[in-house]
Amino acid sequence: MKTYLVTGGAGFIGANFVKYMLKTYTNIRIVVLDALTYAGNLATIEGDLDEERCIFVKGDICDNALTETLFATYNFRYIVNFAAESHVDRSIENPQLFLITNILGTQNLLDTARRFWVTGRDEKGYPTWQEGVRFHQVSTDEVYGSLGKTGYFTETTPLDPRSPYSASKASADLFVKACHETYKIPVTISRCSNNYGPYQFPEKLIPLIIKNVLEGRNVPVYGDGSNVRDWLYVEDHCKAIDLIINQGRVGEVYNIGGNTERMNIHIVRMIIKKIFEMIMQFPDYQTLPKKQVIGLEGQLSFDWINDKLITFVTDRLGHDQRYAIDSGKIKNELGWMPQMSFESGLLDTIRWYFDNQSWAEQIITGDYVNYYERMYSGR
Repeated sequence: MKTYLVTGGAGFIGANFVKYMLKTYTNIRIVVLDALTYAGNLATIEGDLDEERCIFVKGDICDNALTETLFATYNFRYIVNFAAESHVDRSIENPQLFLITNILGTQNLLDTARRFWVTGRDEKGYPTWQEGVRFHQVSTDEVYGSLGKTGYFTETTPLDPRSPYSASKASADLFVKACHETYKIPVTISRCSNNYGPYQFPEKLIPLIIKNVLEGRNVPVYGDGSNVRDWLYVEDHCKAIDLIINQGRVGEVYNIGGNTERMNIHIVRMIIKKIFEMIMQFPDYQTLPKKQVIGLEGQLSFDWINDKLITFVTDRLGHDQRYAIDSGKIKNELGWMPQMSFESGLLDTIRWYFDNQSWAEQIITGDYVNYYERMYSGR
């Protein structure tokens, strides 16, 4: 049985990866290591846990004693490193936290892997490694910086991070590459565009919009909303990572994009419109929005679900204008392409949040409320 160490496996993309892998393969075991900070939620994977196939360990990837114990206990074949502080706004507030987790945590995982996976030395003095092991670093397109109105990020685009978050991820990527060159550790790196789908923490754009509309709150939009992002359905991302780990070339970087560019303001308006249509189409959903207005004829009215909910707030510092990914390399080498259309994926995501309001309410704490007020007060 192949054993995976999935760090950050209680977070949004990590949890979806755990669920996808357990659904796809019967001959694997996954150890999830997660510190359960603001973006990690054990309830997301609680139903997937069992003593044989999916084991949860609460802990920090910076904790050397813990990673040593885990490597000594389990014969890991793959390490998939999702663990990261990942929200740009939070990195602007506290850059040091991102340096500690995203860089030093990655370094600790690599060092531990080196101690347990190295089997000897070759004739040139380079370490030799256990057969079939792989360290996979999950990164982001934000390490490339910002694009103009045209062009796409490729794997050879120079790194040009513009925020503390993206700088920490670029640094981690470079350390992974350096360890491959220095120690010949078998690594791969993937850089993805903006993910969306079930179980995403509501500080991110799409779940934030859905949550606010369902609660009858204003929807904050940075600047004029003209920033462009490429959107990738999370399960398509998970399928790509699986392919890279098992078939990707060692030492290579693979870009994973959704081929779906949209302005933020267009996304916001689309979600508001879709939520209104769904409430009108499915009467059972009419009990969900907390802001319910009685119309002239004494009936519930949902006419307030419209673009008037949009509130433009002060733009984020260093806000990149446009991201767009060229996924030609993973398509040509591994045959991967996104399968979920944006329209279908967005509808599925909205429906999931409709049907899982308790999940969203469970993870929102006083800390999140205070953070929300700081970020979107329009200051």
